[in-house]
Amino acid sequence: MVLLRTHVGDVIRESRKDQGRTLRDVSASARVSLGYLSEVERGEKEASSELLAAICEALELPLSRLFAEVSTRYASLEHESLATPVALPVRPRVEAQAPAA
Repeated sequence: MVLLRTHVGDVIRESRKDQGRTLRDVSASARVSLGYLSEVERGEKEASSELLAAICEALELPLSRLFAEVSTRYASLEHESLATPVALPVRPRVEAQAPAA
């Protein structure tokens, strides 16, 4: 199971890289330490809503777009896991025997 924070970090990292920006640049703009931003991008830290808002503002990425992308990715993984058949244990069938007379 992929954690929600992993998807959040992936979307943030992809947005930053698409803009050709460095961790240092975005961390300075968001007023977040470079190390902490790196951990958020790697899915190692669960960012608060305030921190996510600051990072998104620095990236000019609407928070709603971040959440929409994360939701889409999570839903896709859920769909894949639900589409996989689940093997249930089956007990061997025991034939009923007639009682002895």
